[in-house]
Amino acid sequence: MNYQKRYQLWKQAKLPQELREQLNNLTEAQIKEHFYTDLSFGTGGIRGIMGVGTNRFNIYTLRKATQGLANYLKANQLDSGVAIGFDNRKDSKLFAKEAAKVLAANEIKSYLFENLRPVGFVSFAVRHFKASAGIMITASHNPKEYNGYKVYNNVGTQITLEQAKEITGFIEDVSDVFKVDVVENSLINTVDASFDELYLKEVKKVQIKDYPTKAKLVYSPLHGVGGTVIPQLLTDLGYPVFPYEPHLKPNPNFTNTKSANPEDAIAYLNIDKYADSVAAELILATDPDADRLGVSVRHNGKYQLLDGNQIAVIMLYYILTTLEKIPSDAIVYKTNVTTDLIDLIAKSYNVKLTTTLTGFKFIGELAVLNKASTTFLFACEESYGTLIKDFVGDKDAVQGTLLLAEIAAFTKSKGITLIDYLDLIYEKYGYYKEGLKNIFVQGVEGKEKITKLMTYFKEEPLVLENKTILILEDYIKETQTNLKTGKVNKLQFPQSQMLKIIYVDQSWIAFRPSGTEPKLKVYYSLNASSQQELVLAFKKAEKEIDSYLNKLI
Repeated sequence: MNYQKRYQLWKQAKLPQELREQLNNLTEAQIKEHFYTDLSFGTGGIRGIMGVGTNRFNIYTLRKATQGLANYLKANQLDSGVAIGFDNRKDSKLFAKEAAKVLAANEIKSYLFENLRPVGFVSFAVRHFKASAGIMITASHNPKEYNGYKVYNNVGTQITLEQAKEITGFIEDVSDVFKVDVVENSLINTVDASFDELYLKEVKKVQIKDYPTKAKLVYSPLHGVGGTVIPQLLTDLGYPVFPYEPHLKPNPNFTNTKSANPEDAIAYLNIDKYADSVAAELILATDPDADRLGVSVRHNGKYQLLDGNQIAVIMLYYILTTLEKIPSDAIVYKTNVTTDLIDLIAKSYNVKLTTTLTGFKFIGELAVLNKASTTFLFACEESYGTLIKDFVGDKDAVQGTLLLAEIAAFTKSKGITLIDYLDLIYEKYGYYKEGLKNIFVQGVEGKEKITKLMTYFKEEPLVLENKTILILEDYIKETQTNLKTGKVNKLQFPQSQMLKIIYVDQSWIAFRPSGTEPKLKVYYSLNASSQQELVLAFKKAEKEIDSYLNKLI
């Protein structure tokens, strides 16, 4: 069906006033963009701009996705219900209720959170209620125009690739979004605030040691859900936390932030001034659904932002050096674009390390598969996601804030900052620095451009700083080619849209389309024997990467 026919079907339908007004005001170009395709169910769910049309997130595209999920659950005889949570975004609570009503019409019970809560609550609720699935209405740290639909399986991890493929098939079989039944009945169970204690009881087990002297902390939820539990958690455990009030109230428009992404320095605008006024040693910020954690450290009188790799390195090193005994079957997980420092630290303590494809879904899946034969110790990804205790099956910034608060207390007791602590790690293992660049694209042309760029990167690989390329990893073909020996091995990963170039000094660059946003991601990692050498090499490498990319854009 072409976009004009889709548009006509929606024009004839009885729509809510807001969607009707949007439909009537679309230009011809906008009609094509809103209707040329269905909003796709990706490897973990749906994420898209809110609005009218088949290529937008609205109650009809949500109902279609939920009906598809319901059909999948029934076909697989998964009848234990679905846990449903939501974040602070526009209409998130409405969307969560709509999902519950579609499930109820299919005689599937739901456990619907009464109020917005971090995404970790949904993963935990799936396990607690022994549910068949979980739904979180969120678009994580995307701009305010977005919302989404994240799906968990019956073990509380993000759905596997196979499950996503099967669910997608059931969704595509839902032919008429306007004929999906909804009903409100007793199958919709409310999860109230009493559930908080069950979750927080497990979070408190993250703490390894309780130091008498605590670091002062400023916390911002960036208008998201983290403020519902994190300030009270830290206060209960004796940490002097100063919530940044302008960001504390959940707000769908993220009014007082320039960015709701804790990876962005601009997200900390004005927070550092407040932190300085209360003499805080640390600023902690979580993204809207509280699964990613950003950290800014007071060092030499100024606040210095850590990146996701540095946060992970600090956490893992602290865990391994602080535990009274490291389990002999301990295991650490990381993704294939996360710093190699994680590998070196784990190896130095004889801890097994497993590397997965990019995305915490792969970590969660393997952690469940390995649970009987290993002891989970830590998991991380470069994009500010970590997991310390696996009572949930996904990254969890609530746990992360508690561990960072403890580490800050430890470093304060030693008279050093987290930056000093990181330098000690570098001195021991070598100096590493990672970077990320994004190429943003839009619409039909954007998808085509990404395909062309990925082909070019493979055919004309970037020779960074005159380094010799040692290995080419083509995740589409699932091959690892050693250019020195000519040997070709099969990659032990599922097929993925990614290319990684590894140089002889183990520096690397990787290209990968984002799974959640309209952009191509370029990751890179360099290492050196000194900080000074690394800084110079990194500046030079960034110029070369920019030059390489600018020729193509």
